[in-house]
Amino acid sequence: MEGYKTIKELCSAETEVKHSRFIATVCPCKTEREATDFIASMRKKYWDAKHNVYAFSVRENCTKRFSDDGEPHSTAGLPVMEVINHSGITDIAVVVTRYFGGILLGTGGLVRAYSEAARLALETAEVVTILPAKSFEIKCDYGDYDPLLKLLEGFDTKILSTDFADNVLLKVAVKAELYNDLKLKCTDKFCARIPFLELEDIFMGF
Repeated sequence: MEGYKTIKELCSAETEVKHSRFIATVCPCKTEREATDFIASMRKKYWDAKHNVYAFSVRENCTKRFSDDGEPHSTAGLPVMEVINHSGITDIAVVVTRYFGGILLGTGGLVRAYSEAARLALETAEVVTILPAKSFEIKCDYGDYDPLLKLLEGFDTKILSTDFADNVLLKVAVKAELYNDLKLKCTDKFCARIPFLELEDIFMGF
C-alpha cells in the first residue's frame, strides 16, 4: 500500500474576472458516487449560475472525470483537472461555479480564470497525508495504562477507542512501518504481559 494526499474537509474560494464571479468549492470524496453527489449538491445550491464546471479524481478504479458544463471545449473542466493533477491530491472533487458578468473572456481568459479559482480553493484547503497503517487491540492493567500511553505517544499512534472495564482495552492505529518496532518495544518494556491482537491494514492521516 502506498500513501496519498487528500484534503481534510470541504472549503471554497472566490475570484472575480471582468465582473464574472468564479466560486470554487473543493470536497474530499472517496468514491465516484460521493463525487457525483457533491457535484449535484453544488448544482442545486448554485442553480441560478451560468455554469457549474467540475473535475474530480478518486483512487477508486483510478477514476478521473471533468466537464465544461457549457463553456467552450477544454476551457474549463480540463484546466481544473490539470490543477488537481499538478497538486498531487486525490480523492477530491472541485466544482467551479461561474456567474457571468456580461463580458466575454475568450478561451485563454476562461482557462486562466477557472485554473486560478481551482488553485485558490486548493490553497485554502488543509491537505492531509494518508499513510498505510495497522490497527490492533491491546489490553493492560490499570497500573500499566499511563506508561503504555506514553510509549504509544512516542510512536505517533492514534487511539481509536478505549474501553475501561476490569482491564483497559485500547484499539490503536500506527503507521505500518512502525508496527513491528512498537510491538517489540512494548513487549520488552512490559515483559510480554500486554498482548497485541492485530486487526487490519488501513489508511489513516498522520
